[in-house]
Amino acid sequence: MYTLDEALQLERAAINKLYREHVNPGLATVLGLLDFDKRFVRAQGAYLWDAEGNRYLDFLGAYGALNLGHNPPSVLAALEKVKERPNLVQASLNPLAAALAHNLSAVAPGELRHCFFCNSGAEAVEGALKLARAATSRAEIIYCGGSFHGKTLGALSVTGRSKYQKPFEPLLPGCRAVPYGDLEALEGALKEGKAAAFIVEPIQGEGGIIVPPEGYLAGARELTRRYGTLLIVDEVQTGLGRTGALFACEHEGVAPDILCLAKSLGGGVMPLGAFLTTAEIWHRAYGGLEKSLLHTSTFGGNTWAMAAGLAALQAILEGKLAEEARAKGEFLRQRLVGLAQKYPLVTAVRGRGLMLGVEFVGNTRGLWDKITGGLVARLREEYAASLVAALLLNRHHVLTAYTLNNPNVIRLEPPLIISYEDLETAVGALEEILSDHGNFASLVLASGRKVFQSLFR
Repeated sequence: MYTLDEALQLERAAINKLYREHVNPGLATVLGLLDFDKRFVRAQGAYLWDAEGNRYLDFLGAYGALNLGHNPPSVLAALEKVKERPNLVQASLNPLAAALAHNLSAVAPGELRHCFFCNSGAEAVEGALKLARAATSRAEIIYCGGSFHGKTLGALSVTGRSKYQKPFEPLLPGCRAVPYGDLEALEGALKEGKAAAFIVEPIQGEGGIIVPPEGYLAGARELTRRYGTLLIVDEVQTGLGRTGALFACEHEGVAPDILCLAKSLGGGVMPLGAFLTTAEIWHRAYGGLEKSLLHTSTFGGNTWAMAAGLAALQAILEGKLAEEARAKGEFLRQRLVGLAQKYPLVTAVRGRGLMLGVEFVGNTRGLWDKITGGLVARLREEYAASLVAALLLNRHHVLTAYTLNNPNVIRLEPPLIISYEDLETAVGALEEILSDHGNFASLVLASGRKVFQSLFR
């Protein structure tokens, strides 16, 4: 048995071996293949340090969970204040949960008043789906193709990529996909009058940082009201300043019926999710003594998570980090657009605030495709962004990753506290890679023999 002290001293090879034997062999293989299985030993703000003392810029930001950066002092100080308080007392009312729910309702759009606390974004989505069904007495849920709402069974049922759904079918019945950004298709699904809710991301994160057409969210709000369907806005990744507004739905002045939060709500330290809704909807679903315990969570609303949430929200508001994200995001976007105009390997730059995506594609078919019978073209569709991310990490010490539903897109979601100097550093690193490697074959060769052999195997 390993002690904590022994676990902290494990070397990289030993960690990889233990992951292969006891955690996830496939994940260990993939991360090892791209040299992503580094042993990071320290983190602060926008930086990571490995065991050899090398410093890395974190542009992945735990998929949007690190709005305040790694180990924010204000959040750690809040945990220190409550370390002797009872963390889990079910037969009581937690004052910190009451305070955080009040604070969230004060800043949330519209009349969102009641808050349920859980531990993750997927749990928040699960709770939102249950709430919608209970409040409307309808069964159907409408969602968007290309979406990502989580991998628990209910959340997976409204996640728009078959790769993640097929192994677990049959999924939750009554879930129906419509194209993202298409109001006509949405109305066609809503007019049947069977939908309890329409769940949507203001920007599709895992879909490839897809921003919908202007007016889409406002149009969806109007349509859902017209047909008596609840609007669930999933702000798990976009919320709390990431896109340049405290909530991304506010860019169009939209107030949803149910709002899902997680990731950065815990300050990058504690697991914390939540969904918020109106008093009317809460009462219809869970009002009164008889229904008050229909949806609960053992760890939801625990003292440490609530302290982290209170401190994180305060830091985001007092630091005006939504405004910071808006200004820094536009600065970064303009630099990336400049790269797209110079280098054909970049086909698109998308996003809002500090939630940006860079899409890559290889050059048109050439000699390598002919030699390999089209294999290079097929690999390019799945691995171009991964290889760019590997070069960014291993040669330039900039951490990022591709989006799950569109593996040709690299996500750039640094902490909102990132400096302009560090933004320039990341752009410079990306430009150096693009100037040195003009096509996919060059990226493969540059990534090393291990990657080359594994891809072609």
